[in-house]
Amino acid sequence: MPVLPGAEPYRHEGGEVGVLLCHGFTGSPQSLRPWAEFLAERGLTVSLPLLPGHGTRWQDMQLTGWQDWYAEVDRELRELAGRCSHVFVMGLSMGGALTLRLAAKHGDAISGVVVVNPANKVHGLSAYALPVARHLVRTTKGLTNDIAKEGMDEVGYDRVPLHAAHSLRQFFRLVDGELPQVTQPMVLLHSPQDHVVPPMDSARILSRVSSTDVQEILLEQSYHVATLDHDAERIFEESYAFIGRLAPSVGKKGSTTGG
Repeated sequence: MPVLPGAEPYRHEGGEVGVLLCHGFTGSPQSLRPWAEFLAERGLTVSLPLLPGHGTRWQDMQLTGWQDWYAEVDRELRELAGRCSHVFVMGLSMGGALTLRLAAKHGDAISGVVVVNPANKVHGLSAYALPVARHLVRTTKGLTNDIAKEGMDEVGYDRVPLHAAHSLRQFFRLVDGELPQVTQPMVLLHSPQDHVVPPMDSARILSRVSSTDVQEILLEQSYHVATLDHDAERIFEESYAFIGRLAPSVGKKGSTTGG
């Protein structure tokens, strides 16, 4: 299947500091592309993969599960770690959960993590119906485009495949159990007005990780897809400052052109 316009993966070869960006459930790299380009323009090596089943049509996602999505970011991380002296992992929503699992599993190979409106649980009574409902109903209404800023559009699916949603629920439960293994420095940015992931998910994550260097930032002007919203520049600047604090070589090596 052809990839939706704008949903293509993005890579940039820069300096010795690498960044892996993980997009969200039913979304695509488009939601993180401005962030990726911001970091690339400052000389970092950047990888923003397209998760399996995403960026084409929801029917393709129906055939995938969390193991497929995690395997993709795990592979990208290993590639980055093979050619960079420092690697940072960042993610939005489910991409935040992927980020946290990578941090739990890879330890010192990851220098720091940044998560934006990270998801930790499938909420509501419908979550408990997923094991059965997924065999009766194929999809439910979509999650994309929770953006306060007018004129912005998130490239993603307008339907949620229930087989994939069931797998996502299993993944969240797995990651929740692994959060105490997360020890890296962390920046967690979240929107008080988020219509997809409630603030309790961020609170749960902050209460369970073992990281001691933690910064929590509220994104007062944005909804869920904050990377395309009013606070986007703040997210980009805060993440770059975080990298610069932990990897002082940032900005001294590598290309500063996009690509």
